[in-house]
Amino acid sequence: MDSMCDRGRVTAEQRVAADRAVEHSNVLDELLREREGLLGTLDRVIALQGTAHLIRESLGVHAAFVGELERPGTAVIRWMAGNRTDAIQNLVVPTGQGVGGRVLASGKPVRVSDYLSAPTITHQFDAQVAGEGLAALLTVPIISRVRGKPETLAIAYAAMREPADFGDDAVRRLEGIADQAASALKLASVAESDRADAISAERRRMQSALHDSVGALLFSIGVQVRNLHQDVAGDPVLEGRLCRLEGDVSAASRALRESLLSLSESTPERALPVELAEHCRSFEARCGLPARFVQLAPVRPLDAERTALLVCAVREGLLNVEKHAHACSVVVSLGPSGGGVQVVVADDGTGPDAEDAPGTGMGLRSLAERAARLGGRVSLVRDEDGGCTLRAWVPEVP
Repeated sequence: MDSMCDRGRVTAEQRVAADRAVEHSNVLDELLREREGLLGTLDRVIALQGTAHLIRESLGVHAAFVGELERPGTAVIRWMAGNRTDAIQNLVVPTGQGVGGRVLASGKPVRVSDYLSAPTITHQFDAQVAGEGLAALLTVPIISRVRGKPETLAIAYAAMREPADFGDDAVRRLEGIADQAASALKLASVAESDRADAISAERRRMQSALHDSVGALLFSIGVQVRNLHQDVAGDPVLEGRLCRLEGDVSAASRALRESLLSLSESTPERALPVELAEHCRSFEARCGLPARFVQLAPVRPLDAERTALLVCAVREGLLNVEKHAHACSVVVSLGPSGGGVQVVVADDGTGPDAEDAPGTGMGLRSLAERAARLGGRVSLVRDEDGGCTLRAWVPEVP
């Protein structure tokens, strides 16, 4: 009788521990909803908007604006001072078109005393310029020099609302402001990179702390629940409660794994090894089985679709091991192979037969179809020593 009471008390304690783990996971989900994108752009926004205001104040012009390069050869006017309308807001300026387009083409200042009648420029933007009521314009490039090579980052505009001639002194002053803007943008870029590094380091610290605390707690609960199953065999009431507790632990483990992956916040193209290593860590946290990640050699960056396929293949391979393989250990490897990139998930358990490959389950079948569309392949084979090996290969981006 005392033994049954002890078992019931242990089960209740395990249930409380599992509830506490779920609460930890919910708190983590709330933290992940915070957004930090604004921090990555704030300084750049201030630099560009401040440049527009500085041009207007320093040159005494009616209006000033800055067009930032959205892609090579194309600027978009976003930052303005002294404007009366939104006629030129978000105006896309390709190379060669208007005064800004001429600056992109030549890399030199361009000035016109009356935009609408100027014979030296194209007139695709006459309606927008007339809508804002502008006449004389002076435009210079904002140039960054990396290793001595000039690169246009943006275009600075100064404008008057009546015809006027911008002299050489105005050109020099606007070029000086453009140089200041280039320096500010460079500093903003460095600061943004430093912030990103700091955020990444903090996220890695949080990942490690959560993995070692909540992950270890969930693993401990799972082990004790499995042990209790053996002790209460034949008692349908206690077995039912243990099954529910085991389901709660599994759900909490999944939530923790997804949160750990979200904390990485890395683009697939840059973080394939990080993603795969984290999946191995999550597998260990869920199952308590050693899962080692090995990068055999550096691999060239892949596009998002190919990278996502390889990550999904590893996730599916680890899931199959967890469900079917009865393995003692797993090794996940990444490396170049035959003009492409290959991931391998190898276990030492007793998985599905080779004739089932690439799997009767929807997961592996879907992976094989996705890989085929990319010119790749997925296979699952039984090894001679009894384990199974899943391989996924995709060609490198052309």
